[in-house]
Amino acid sequence: MPLSVRPTPYEVPAYSLTGDLLSYRTCGLQYRYQNRGALPPSKPVQLWFGQFIHGVMEEAYRFWKAGNHSFPWSDPQLQPIIHLIIRRLAARGIHFQRVQLLAIAIERAFVAINTWGPFLFPEISDAEVTLRGIRQIPAATDSIRQSNYYEVQGVVDVMTRIQLNPIVDPNPFANAILGSLTNQTYELIIDYKGMRRPSLNDPHHTSWQDHRHQVLTYAWLRGQQPGSPDVRSGILLYLNELVPSTEDMDRLYEDIYGAHSSPINTDLVPTGADAKAIQNWPRIKRLWRDQLALTKDLQANVNQASWLDQVSEWWKSGRDTSSPQPFPRMPTLPGELSFDYRKRRSFREVAVNPGQIQASLEAFDHIVAEIESSVARESRGGIITKTWTPNPAEETCTACDFKTFCPASAYRGAPSAP
Repeated sequence: MPLSVRPTPYEVPAYSLTGDLLSYRTCGLQYRYQNRGALPPSKPVQLWFGQFIHGVMEEAYRFWKAGNHSFPWSDPQLQPIIHLIIRRLAARGIHFQRVQLLAIAIERAFVAINTWGPFLFPEISDAEVTLRGIRQIPAATDSIRQSNYYEVQGVVDVMTRIQLNPIVDPNPFANAILGSLTNQTYELIIDYKGMRRPSLNDPHHTSWQDHRHQVLTYAWLRGQQPGSPDVRSGILLYLNELVPSTEDMDRLYEDIYGAHSSPINTDLVPTGADAKAIQNWPRIKRLWRDQLALTKDLQANVNQASWLDQVSEWWKSGRDTSSPQPFPRMPTLPGELSFDYRKRRSFREVAVNPGQIQASLEAFDHIVAEIESSVARESRGGIITKTWTPNPAEETCTACDFKTFCPASAYRGAPSAP
């Protein structure tokens, strides 16, 4: 008696906008090992900070909604949220690696909530909104899939629903969609980014363009849901810009005064004291490091505990007590950028229209085609390092666990223990 053969499963591949598409754009080979191979990084620095800042912003909104707390928030209001998110991440096995990361992450959380919370929280209609849609896999893809389609997945940090009035609204999130002075209701997509504002043109990273495509794809996904209002605009909040690190300042200096910054590689050109501070950055960089590492009492002419030491002691003393000590705030640094400039660099608007949405969808279709082609070549016996395309960049390779055998990395050699 002949037996029937079970048919190949009809699988519709699913792609996350951040977990797959943006990760692949960072480095295809790293994406293969970490995302598709489920090999988590041994030093998840960016993972911890991204999860931390998203968790703090979400929990802060819930706290505000429950009690309608006025701004600015004080240390006793924010500390329970910060400790909650740190414990929540630790329970999932995600820990901060250095006290420097903990210190600047908490400082950014304080500034971000008190800067954008008063404008953002009253306008939020939904938070952590999961969106899904179906796209056709490009016909030229060398795919082994039986399906001709793929699923696009995304989680929007914040959706706001604003009814516009024929006046100029002082709220920057409402102003972002004041293109039509009618009483129609519109939605605004807001996405938090735990990173600096990207360079306009970077040979190794296309974050500036990719983030725009991400927001426009969110707008398309939202439009697939029946009865949803029009998405008029998207906002990206680059929270590192509110409290830049020395590495962020290095990149900003390169964008404006570096050897490869002609033309200037940022859309927000500094003026006045901000331009002077960035121009002087090579000279004041050491002062920043000294100020963070050592606080000097000028009157007593003695050295005090550094800011990082103070944060370390705060963390040790506050974990096991119901009344933690106040968080030691970051000291004022020499040649700091003005708060107005930092705030403007933190805020990026992305206009939404059908033509731009279509271009973004085609861009992500192209990325899916590349991934599917790599999957097909590997399934036919191809070597991983030859079927997946690496994208060597110093900041990516330095923290990558696979750099010692990556064919494109400058850090090849004998592996070392993490």
